Amino acid sequence: MDLSNILTKKIEKIEWCKLPGKRNRAAGSNARLGVHGDNVPLDLVRVTIDGKQGFGWSRIKENRGKELLGTTVKELFRSNGEVSEHYYDIEFPLLDWLGNEQGKPVYELLLGNTDEKISIPCYDTSLYFDDLHLENDSDAVELIKSEALAGWALGHRAFKIKVGRGAMHMPLIKGTNRDISIIKGVREVIGPDAKIMIDANNGYNLNITKEVLSKTEDSNIYWIEEPFHEDPEFLNNLKYWIKKEGLNVMVTDGEGNAAPQIVDWAKEGKIDAIQYDILHFGFHKWKYLGKDLDEANVKTAPHNYGCVYGNFALGHLAPLIKGFLFIEWDEVKIEGLDASDYVINNGYVEVPKKPGFGLELDEPFYSLLVEEEGWSVQDI
Repeated sequence: MDLSNILTKKIEKIEWCKLPGKRNRAAGSNARLGVHGDNVPLDLVRVTIDGKQGFGWSRIKENRGKELLGTTVKELFRSNGEVSEHYYDIEFPLLDWLGNEQGKPVYELLLGNTDEKISIPCYDTSLYFDDLHLENDSDAVELIKSEALAGWALGHRAFKIKVGRGAMHMPLIKGTNRDISIIKGVREVIGPDAKIMIDANNGYNLNITKEVLSKTEDSNIYWIEEPFHEDPEFLNNLKYWIKKEGLNVMVTDGEGNAAPQIVDWAKEGKIDAIQYDILHFGFHKWKYLGKDLDEANVKTAPHNYGCVYGNFALGHLAPLIKGFLFIEWDEVKIEGLDASDYVINNGYVEVPKKPGFGLELDEPFYSLLVEEEGWSVQDI
């Protein structure tokens, strides 16, 4: 990539605010947390370099913004278009800026030009414990089935179901039995071909995990995520048991405060896919890790929940990693952000071939929020 004519250009301005966002419906509890709700704001930073702008998720503070003013393109980027490590805290707005400057989508900046249409498998991540107010299991099953059908209507063909009701919110046996009934009910309404993942948020133990997988064998679970806190002996035992039982279930982990040895354990065959968060772990770090996981035949399935920007960032990361499985799609409408060029069709996200991350910002609305609730720093 030839950046020679812009190497001396500098960051002139940085702005930040939170854009308001809402889910289609409030998200309930999971195994370890209470109601998540429907309010999902987006931290958005906009950078101006050489009069051109790029924006993206970032949580830098105003003092850091002041430090960044005057930084040159030569300092910000490597010659291959990657962001230099010292500036990873604004990697998303910088990648968007470079895409706008070069007239290329982010994936082409890092992958090279391609005529291929980029479509990435995705799954509906919205099936939380929205049923805790219901005493009757059959009513609970019908509710979660209706939510799965709503996801189907949006174009999803893979669904992740939160499980682990018996860890905290319900009595152990009653909650576990409800988990099993809901898995079976969702399979009933989405048919035999759609994929089902389950996520216990560390709310099971080894024996409960085996019981649930055994009793839902006919539901053909694709993966179980965070069944319990990572432990190499438990993971070895579970993987051995899965093989002995003839189940075709992957074990995935890595969201949140995962054990530091988790990648090594995956390379040893104890875990099938790593799930570090796309935003907090980061785009470039995922790019490098994904290549490493590819070489070890470990799959990539980044976590993305609670920030809609990950939906779009993952669409540009996925083409860079051979073992990338799914975009975890968190459906949120952000006021002032037009993401309509990202389309879900028959289980795939169609990634727009537009400069940067392919998003459009309502500039007057953003500028007003920056003035009223955010901050702005400028090189004078």
